[in-house]
Amino acid sequence: MFHSLRMTAWLFLVCVAGLCGKLRAQATVDIKVDSLELLVGQQTQLTLDVSADAKAKVVFPEIKKGSELTPGVEVVDVARADTQLLNDGARMLISQKYIITSFDSSLYYLPPMEVQVDGKVYKSKNLALNVLAIPVDTVNINNYDGPRDVMNLPFSWKEDWAPIFWYSLLLVVLVLLTLYLFMRYKDNKPIIRIIKVAPKLPPHKVAMQQIDQIKAERGWEKEDSKEYYTRLTATLRTYIQERYGFNAMEMTSSEIIDRLLLVQDQAALNELITLFRTADLVKFAKYNTQVNENDMNLVNAIEFINHTKLEQDPNQKPEPQVISSEERRSMRRVWVLRIAIGCASLLSVGLLGWIGYMIFKVLY
Repeated sequence: MFHSLRMTAWLFLVCVAGLCGKLRAQATVDIKVDSLELLVGQQTQLTLDVSADAKAKVVFPEIKKGSELTPGVEVVDVARADTQLLNDGARMLISQKYIITSFDSSLYYLPPMEVQVDGKVYKSKNLALNVLAIPVDTVNINNYDGPRDVMNLPFSWKEDWAPIFWYSLLLVVLVLLTLYLFMRYKDNKPIIRIIKVAPKLPPHKVAMQQIDQIKAERGWEKEDSKEYYTRLTATLRTYIQERYGFNAMEMTSSEIIDRLLLVQDQAALNELITLFRTADLVKFAKYNTQVNENDMNLVNAIEFINHTKLEQDPNQKPEPQVISSEERRSMRRVWVLRIAIGCASLLSVGLLGWIGYMIFKVLY
């Protein structure tokens, strides 16, 4: 008895397993249409769903774009099949969608669609599609609505005009910035004219210009002559330093004379020795000179310069004037202003074109 019960249980389990395997391998086909009734020329969507085992091979009917499901019902488009996995990947659901239409009013019978699943054919249910004609009043053909007035488009600040407003504000800022940079550039133009290659004056001409300036002022006649001799000897020291190449500005009068004796004779330096001796007396011993004595020393300084000057070669190229660091900064500033003006101008023109395009899109 116990043995017969165990055999019965085994047979039950085998039957259940076989039934489950059969149910699992079974496929279902379903079809639906979005609208069973439509006007002539309207379109609707037809969906064919196939549920089968995940490993099953599914073949849909060959329905191409432009073909007819049934005479009078045309396929407008065939979408790509969409596959979804169900039951943790054990089964799958494949959806195939078709867009259909009809241009003749009638009640159409849509035959079942055949789908092959692992070589076995499954059929969908049949459908009916009712295509209605558009009602036309053929009696009162003159009763029609006249032309409508021009419609005013709704004003949309956030979507249409707000971007145009902010871009226009940015354009105004760019234009003002361009004008400001241009005015700065015009202010910097005189700086460019200063930076020129100019000949450098020889030492004797510079010294003679300074002596002429001392003669023109002649302030030493009314007051003490200390300032007069200070300026006169400073001019001679600068000339000697530029002419002979040693630092006469930091040397005493006797050191300058001793250094000049190495390159000049005693006779050429007698007047200069007298001038330096008088200047030392005036500056350090408070010696008061006479007017004719000051004139004589001025003449001695001029004669010394004329006797020792070096005439410039007329064929020699002039030495370029040294450009100072301030002038270099001015040049860089001018170039930066030019680049900034160019960039701001290009941005302004591009932004103006973009604003015009946006306005055209809004209005037309």
